[in-house]
Amino acid sequence: MIRGLAATLAAAALLTACSGSPGGGDRAARAASTRTPAVVALADLPANDGPNILVVTTDDMRWDELRFTPNVRKYVTSRGLRFTNSFAPNPLCCPSRASFLTGKYSHNHGVYTHEAPYGFGAFDDHLTVGTALNEAGYQTALVGKYLNGYGKQLSKVTGGPSATYVPDGWTDWMVSIEKRWPAGSPYRGGTYNYNAFTQNVNGKVTGNRGTYSSVVVGDEVSGLVRKYDGAGRPWFIWATPVAPHFGGPAESDDPPSYRTSRGTKSLFKTPARPRWVKGRFDDVITRSLGVRPGRRPSERNISDKPEFFRELPDLERPERPRLLEVQRQRAEALFAWDRQFAKIVRTLKQTGQFRHTVIVFTSDNGYFMGEHRQRLGKIKPHEESLRVPLVMAGPGIPHGVRQSPATTIDVTATILELGSATLPDVDGSSMVPLFAEDRPWQVPVVTEGAQKLPHQLGGFPGALTEMGLRTGRYAYFRYSTGESELYDLAKDPLELRSVYDDPAYAAVRDDLAALWRTYRTCAGDAGRTPLPPAYEVSVAQLRAIHANAVAARKRYYG
Repeated sequence: MIRGLAATLAAAALLTACSGSPGGGDRAARAASTRTPAVVALADLPANDGPNILVVTTDDMRWDELRFTPNVRKYVTSRGLRFTNSFAPNPLCCPSRASFLTGKYSHNHGVYTHEAPYGFGAFDDHLTVGTALNEAGYQTALVGKYLNGYGKQLSKVTGGPSATYVPDGWTDWMVSIEKRWPAGSPYRGGTYNYNAFTQNVNGKVTGNRGTYSSVVVGDEVSGLVRKYDGAGRPWFIWATPVAPHFGGPAESDDPPSYRTSRGTKSLFKTPARPRWVKGRFDDVITRSLGVRPGRRPSERNISDKPEFFRELPDLERPERPRLLEVQRQRAEALFAWDRQFAKIVRTLKQTGQFRHTVIVFTSDNGYFMGEHRQRLGKIKPHEESLRVPLVMAGPGIPHGVRQSPATTIDVTATILELGSATLPDVDGSSMVPLFAEDRPWQVPVVTEGAQKLPHQLGGFPGALTEMGLRTGRYAYFRYSTGESELYDLAKDPLELRSVYDDPAYAAVRDDLAALWRTYRTCAGDAGRTPLPPAYEVSVAQLRAIHANAVAARKRYYG
């Protein structure tokens, strides 16, 4: 049994708060007192008999796309826990990844979007989950994609260029770079070129032209697993493949853009795939996951939605085959990564590390695939965007399903507890108590987003234009434009009809508005304060709500 876990499981009658605490203090003073060298000598690491920890975070993967990753299902889902209510509170790559690294909501770490000045350049990465685990005795590595803007934007920590910058606390740093390379440079591509995945490898720019990026990431992770084996210290590897995010190079079967009858231009961006996987799902996938059978409307009436929804026409006939092709290419890109995941597992088994390794598989955000007239995309606070896959397996983790909510920042708190590490100001709660048993939904998920909307109302920190609360039964969203949405997910799990203006829900709306004001800027313990009893949802109720949602989706989308 891993250190600290046996005692936690034995005392799992109480929900353990995460290791951080609210507050802050002077950032510069804290940075000066806690900074560690970028690479720490192995002999200088303290003893730690915790498990190895492998976290795989895909890019823009929906929760229901796990069906395209058979090796994840074989090696993780089939022997570990699957979380049916897993969310990325800010469903966009850059802020979601910053939340995982810090264990904080966006309104506390200040990364609101991927664009300057709120992307990588806004991120203070001198102290992260990697740093904390490294200080606790772990060998640490990040392999794949980091934050959007890394390589282009200046580092907040150093104030200098970031293409060769390596944050403190990482034993190995193998991260893709976003950069406009000058004429004559031997490097091309970057994060979103699947066949030219240029990286910063421990401070040195390295090109990978001609090698598919999932292969690059898979080979590097396997290499690190072998490198760290037998070193006498556990390791933490965060593997972040780009799949199934769209990216080049352009391919002959990519769907073209389309201009609707209202003049709206629909873009259908896809990921590049290796040749061997093309066409693999053509007989299996006959429709995008978010498109209804036949020519049924995506959502017939959207008058209950905010103006930026109402501007969109329903899906038109030429768009349906385009979305189908996007879905097939996403599945192929995921399957290509899944092959690399299987290679990593084989390396773990060959080195005798598999049974000592906790594996977590998740995504940085969900993705629309036609729902609510949203052709593609994320950011918005609805289920298709917020929900992400989350499965984990390893020592001390049983096989089963959990209905209790789990978020990106809860994963961070869990890893910290497993590794006996600490990180200040964490907002999430450790999920280790859930290894023993499921729990009611008692604490809301604060949803956040920075859409390009006018700030007509106050109360939205930084660049945020949407903040909401997701409870076990209700989804409540408020926008900086003054518009709001409210859904009763027990009756309307697909969020087809907002009840915000329904007199029958006036009391619920008023209650959630008051709770919204309480939680919207929460930090640390304040964000873990239980909801009033009327808004807590039992495990049995959560099971019923989940079963109803599955049935409703099957009826609506087939």
